[in-house]
Amino acid sequence: MARAATVHVCSACGHESPRWLGQCPGCEAWGTITEERATRPTGGRGGGSASGPARGRSSSGVPAAVPTRLRDVTAPRVPRLRTGLVEVDRVLGGGLVPGSLVLLGGSPGIGKSTLLNTVLGHLQGAGSRTLYVSGEESAAQVRLRAERLAVPPSSGAAASGEGAPVGLASALDVPILAETDLPTVIATIEAERPDVCVIDSVQTMHDPDLNGAPGSVSQVREVAGRLMEVAKRLDVATVLVGHVTKEGALAGPRVLEHLVDCVLQFEGERERTYRTLRASKNRFGSTNEAGVFEMRGAGLVEVLDPSARFVGEATRAAGSVILCAMEGTRPLLVEVQALVSPSELVPPRRVCNGIDRNRLALVLAVLSRHAGLSTSTHDVFVNVVGGVRCDEPGADLAVALAVASAARGIVPTVPGAAPDAGDGDGSDDLPVACFGEVGLTGELRGVAHADRRLSEARKFGLRGVIQPERQPTLRDALRSALPRRG
Repeated sequence: MARAATVHVCSACGHESPRWLGQCPGCEAWGTITEERATRPTGGRGGGSASGPARGRSSSGVPAAVPTRLRDVTAPRVPRLRTGLVEVDRVLGGGLVPGSLVLLGGSPGIGKSTLLNTVLGHLQGAGSRTLYVSGEESAAQVRLRAERLAVPPSSGAAASGEGAPVGLASALDVPILAETDLPTVIATIEAERPDVCVIDSVQTMHDPDLNGAPGSVSQVREVAGRLMEVAKRLDVATVLVGHVTKEGALAGPRVLEHLVDCVLQFEGERERTYRTLRASKNRFGSTNEAGVFEMRGAGLVEVLDPSARFVGEATRAAGSVILCAMEGTRPLLVEVQALVSPSELVPPRRVCNGIDRNRLALVLAVLSRHAGLSTSTHDVFVNVVGGVRCDEPGADLAVALAVASAARGIVPTVPGAAPDAGDGDGSDDLPVACFGEVGLTGELRGVAHADRRLSEARKFGLRGVIQPERQPTLRDALRSALPRRG
């Protein structure tokens, strides 16, 4: 088979070159030359009359298409494919859409393949046709993982608030193809006609018509484009596994994220058991939902009520508060811890996990200016327990209270209660709950879904929640939760 003609194009200015160059001659940018398939020449410009183009044709003789009004377009409702995991279906917006292209990214070893093996096992057991294309592992390696998923968990392994353990006997029934050649993969998809196909990973697929190595910009772009065409033509829900860079961003060209219908990010730390699934792009649902999982010896287990897990593991100590957060449409209670320690460095360290570092700097500045709490000579460490990430402004008050509590060495108390005094109901063994956005002038601003946050806090016995409706300023909130001793 003759190799298709290729051309090297600058991704910054579009300059074309017959060979690869380190520096673009057009814009003088370095490392922007990528290999692309050469564009086939179109027909001549003939076909138009001397007086202008004919009706229904352009000046080049190409027939014009007839636009359709949106009210005349029929939009059939396509039933979604339930993955068997409630957390995954919630993030996807109700399940996989036939013919959709989903990109799943995550750090190495975070559990992407385990999650997809579980999903395919559920779909195979439900009667759907599946296909697992592995370019990174052999079929024997994937079988070992499927055997681990198929092992029934020991009794008592499932705690309250969790989904059903895996124990998938159908995980071993999923057809697998260990192949990296793109034409072979496409021919197999056309022959098998699966309902759901997983490509693990898109960076390992290779198109022999291009000279680039697997994983290069040109290869990833061409592979994704051809797989998208097959998915749309055959109504195959296709999931592409993508690598990530050292910074955590999806590797490959940015056009890959624009090309797919849904971009999922599987987050967490390999040293911890909790994993979070989020959608940064979803053409068929919301991007505000999140799914929580726990990695165990037999695979991933859904955590259907993560608030119960996080509140149950929280400690009532100086520097610890409960944040009433929102993950999409679901309230979530997480523990925020802070540690303030004298520093010998200039400037002192600001380390945070689970929140934006710039947001932490803003909260520390407001604490210094409007609450009289300076940390200019102290190291500040803030951590959202469990590996959960909270990017909403409603986490500002929790960070401020945790830092102030750690700096003063005072255990936060429920507003209106005496310090270190309980009423015998056991609620004083839990940290103080709060939510709210901190303004630059020291005021507390309201956040969305305050009623749902309060309802979730009351569900676990957290009373006297500190919120902007009761404490209008940050100084009032600190005075309520951290009464001075003596």
